[in-house]
Amino acid sequence: MDARRKANYSPTFLRHYTYDPPSPKSTGRRRVAPVLLWSTLLIGLPLSIFALSWLSTLPDTDLLARTNPTSTALMDHRLARAAEQGRTGKRQWIWTPLSRIAPELQRAVIAAEDASFFVHEGFDWEGILDAALYNLEAGELKRGGSTITQQLAKNLYLSSERSLFRKAREALITRSLEHRLTKTRILELYLNVAEWGRGVYGAEAASRHHFGKSASELTTDEAAWLAAILPSPQRYDPIRKTTVLTRRHQRIIRWMDKVAVTTHRRLQ
Repeated sequence: MDARRKANYSPTFLRHYTYDPPSPKSTGRRRVAPVLLWSTLLIGLPLSIFALSWLSTLPDTDLLARTNPTSTALMDHRLARAAEQGRTGKRQWIWTPLSRIAPELQRAVIAAEDASFFVHEGFDWEGILDAALYNLEAGELKRGGSTITQQLAKNLYLSSERSLFRKAREALITRSLEHRLTKTRILELYLNVAEWGRGVYGAEAASRHHFGKSASELTTDEAAWLAAILPSPQRYDPIRKTTVLTRRHQRIIRWMDKVAVTTHRRLQ
C-alpha cells in the first residue's frame, strides 16, 4: 500500500519562484529630455530677452527725488486729444511745494483716495479686494481700488489703455516710486499733477480755478469739494454740486475727522 502510494506520488508546487530582471530604462525619457531642453531655450530665451528689454524702458523714478516733472503722460494725452478734435488745448498748472498746500486739502485727498496711504507700500490689498467684490456684485467695473501711488504712476507715465502689460508696468512703477521716494514726496507729486478740471492740474491751479484763492488758504469745506471731484474732474468743472457729489463731499468731511490725527502727525 505504501509502495503503491510512493509510486504514484508526484510533488506539486503551490508557487513557481522565478527571477524577473529589472526592465531597461525607457528610451522615451531619453528622447523627451532634449525636446524639453530645446523647447525651454527656444521659448524661454526670447521671453527673457523681451522681459529685460521691456524692463529697460521703465522710467527712472530716481529723478523725481531731485527734480519736478515738466509734463505728464495724462497732460500730453489731453493735449493730443484736443488737437485731434481741432481744439486749442490749454493747461493751467502752477507747481507748489507741499508746505504751501493747505493741510486740509492733504487730509481730504488722503481720506477720499487712500486712507491707508502712510501704512501700505504702494498697494492697498484690502481695498483691492473690496473693490473686486463690489465690481463682482455690480457686474461691471465701478471701483478700482487704486492707491495714491498707483494713480501717480498712471498720471506721470502711462497711457489710458487697459491691458495686462499696462497694469504690469503700473505695478512695477508703483513699487519703484515707493522704494525711491518718501511718502511726503509722493503726496507732493500727486497733489501737483492730479487733474482737477479741463486743463487744470495741481492743487494751486485747482484752488484758483474753482475758488479764486491760493491752495494754502483752502478751508476744510473747500478742500472736501476738491477731493470729491477727483474721480471725475472734467465732469464737475466748474464744481456742479449734484446730489451724488454733495453726498461724496459730506462723506469726505466725516472721513477727514477719522484720519485727521494720524495724518496730521505725519504731515508736520
